Amino acid sequence: MAAKGKAGQPFNIVIVGQDGRWGYEAAVFAASLRHCDPGFAGRLFVAEPQPGPLWATDPRLQDSNLRALLADLGAEILPFDGQRFGSDYPYGNKIEALLALPEGEPFVFFDSDTLVTGALSDIPFDFDRPSASMRREGTWPEIELYGPGYTDTWKSLYDKFGLDFDSSLDTGWPDEYWQRYLYFNAGWFFYRCPRAFGQRFLDYATAIRDDPPAELVCQSLDPWLDQVALPLVIHSLGGGRPGPELAGLDGDVTCHWRLLPLLYARESDRAVEVLETVTAPNKIKKVIKAHEPFKRFVFQGRGARARALFDRADLPKREKAIRNTLKRHRLWMR
Repeated sequence: MAAKGKAGQPFNIVIVGQDGRWGYEAAVFAASLRHCDPGFAGRLFVAEPQPGPLWATDPRLQDSNLRALLADLGAEILPFDGQRFGSDYPYGNKIEALLALPEGEPFVFFDSDTLVTGALSDIPFDFDRPSASMRREGTWPEIELYGPGYTDTWKSLYDKFGLDFDSSLDTGWPDEYWQRYLYFNAGWFFYRCPRAFGQRFLDYATAIRDDPPAELVCQSLDPWLDQVALPLVIHSLGGGRPGPELAGLDGDVTCHWRLLPLLYARESDRAVEVLETVTAPNKIKKVIKAHEPFKRFVFQGRGARARALFDRADLPKREKAIRNTLKRHRLWMR
């Protein structure tokens, strides 16, 4: 069992690499990890969904140059079979991929649209107490005028799985305010065993999807299903909100940038510096420029144009306003 709260303990990293933008993002993640944390001693897995009846097309990485680049950057491509999600809910990849990882070895999952910008090895993870990213907005549930409120909605889920609801609350926030309730961004999370975590994540997510409590009648679960199930999984395994020792994962050690226009619009100078530094070598540039947003924003100047539109010290409070500005200037690409 991993030592508690100890920096430098070995762990594995897993990201998802799928045909399309996810594969090119995975290469940039791998390059940033090797650049910013050259002493990282664990394994980097790029989990690759395999074709099957739940996929409309072959989800494997089709670009042979990309596969070679990932190997050159020290990443191990890890095939896994999707049994419950597939094309209808590709976010489920992050759930099912966990079941293919080495059992009993501590892991940290990151979304592929993440940059490593500092020494990840120095983060003192407590792998016995799982947690996840707090870089989120109040996106779920969406409260209807005459429907259940936050308390009734979330409590129905805790009750469904026999979990204690009251101990999950942050009572520093008022009743019926979204931050009172345990809610994460699923861009990173960790635990001491990927298979134990993954199986519970799979069980909870599919139970919510297939047999939701009556209180969820007004709620959409697409794309929010992973973020609805995640706090229940973490709470059930004895985890909770991250402490200050993990602040770098939403700060100066990793950056979940999500989409290139948003990276240039709102992220730190350090994040932009790392992105442009690690993509500059020709062996990386010639591969990732096959993905149009990387080509346009990193190598053809659209990123600099997008960055000039915003004051990072005075950004709009809501992401939607940033998106709208970028769209008006024809600087929005996925």
